[in-house]
Amino acid sequence: MAGRRRARGPRVLTLCLLLVALVGCGGRPATDSARAEVQRLLDRRAAAVLGHDATAYGATGAAAGYGRLRAVPLAAWSYRLTSFDRVGDRATAGAVLRYRVAGHDAAPVTAGRTLTLARDAGGRWTVVSDRPAPAAAEQLWDQGTVTAVRGADSLVLGVGRSRAELRVFARLADRAVPAVSDAWGTGWSGRLVVLVPASLDGMAALLGSPASAYRGIAAVTTGETGADRAPADRIIVNPDAYGVLGPAGRQVVLTHEATHVATRAHTNAATPLWLSEGYADWVGYRGTGHAPAQAAPELARAVTGGRLPAGLPADRDFEFTGDATALAQAYEGGWLACRLIAERWGEARLGAFYRAVGAHGKREGAVERATAEVLGTTPEEFTGLWREYLRDQFGG
Repeated sequence: MAGRRRARGPRVLTLCLLLVALVGCGGRPATDSARAEVQRLLDRRAAAVLGHDATAYGATGAAAGYGRLRAVPLAAWSYRLTSFDRVGDRATAGAVLRYRVAGHDAAPVTAGRTLTLARDAGGRWTVVSDRPAPAAAEQLWDQGTVTAVRGADSLVLGVGRSRAELRVFARLADRAVPAVSDAWGTGWSGRLVVLVPASLDGMAALLGSPASAYRGIAAVTTGETGADRAPADRIIVNPDAYGVLGPAGRQVVLTHEATHVATRAHTNAATPLWLSEGYADWVGYRGTGHAPAQAAPELARAVTGGRLPAGLPADRDFEFTGDATALAQAYEGGWLACRLIAERWGEARLGAFYRAVGAHGKREGAVERATAEVLGTTPEEFTGLWREYLRDQFGG
């Protein structure tokens, strides 16, 4: 027995040494250990970003990204590994990036990332590349070095744009904030983040969509629809379409998008697009003196041509990939519906109607109940009033 134990000892030791090489004798698999090391690496990388420490950032691997995002004022930045695929001294990892822009985001923005990693001769892992995960939207710094301009109530971040150009956006955004608060109230953050990429393609990449979906659209607002604090709202400009607008049109667009930021907490699946887009246009045009024939030319042509809409615009009419004329008529129809409410029932009642629809939480019955409780009518009667309003405005 003793001899057999002595004879088996070396084989047991050899087996244990083999397991150490593969999984670690009595410990975790080597892949788990490497994954933990990479998480610590990313923790150091995040700390370097927040600490504005270029040297520490460079020590974690590829350093190009640091200079690109350095101008972004960050309150938080962290990575959480979600996948890890190792082959020898190379690895590909999936991660969720979470960050907050200081003074603007109440909760973190999240973004999927794919990281390529390598292990050096000393056994240390470093980042080779950090890019958007498949199907994930780009971040602005993925497109180039970010320039930041602060306004009184805004932060404008741009790529491929001069500081002078970005200051113009800051002034527009700063004028939009009080205009929105005057119409909607002050129960929102009163702060805007505006992203200005270099091109339409850059805008589309920030939205994770094809450029064709936004051609002709001057700006859009992203955000967590229905979230109580809407921390991720960003106004993203299409410089190609925005650039052809005059000063008044540019202000209307920024005020429209700022309205989406302000109303986000009351906008959810219950809210039809004719109301959310129409209200944003109503705030955008409010006080500008734009007459319906001037601000709604496509709908004016339709009505005077004998093509009076049978009903309020449906959600599908607002799809960016549809017919441009139909899209314009949908926005114009929504605006005039909200304009009608403001004129007939008062501006305060229009805001109350918007909030009442959102408070329902689901589409079925939301407009019906709000129309009855706030406006004292029915959707059918309101549609009839809206159609008559179109005739009065355009002479159809």
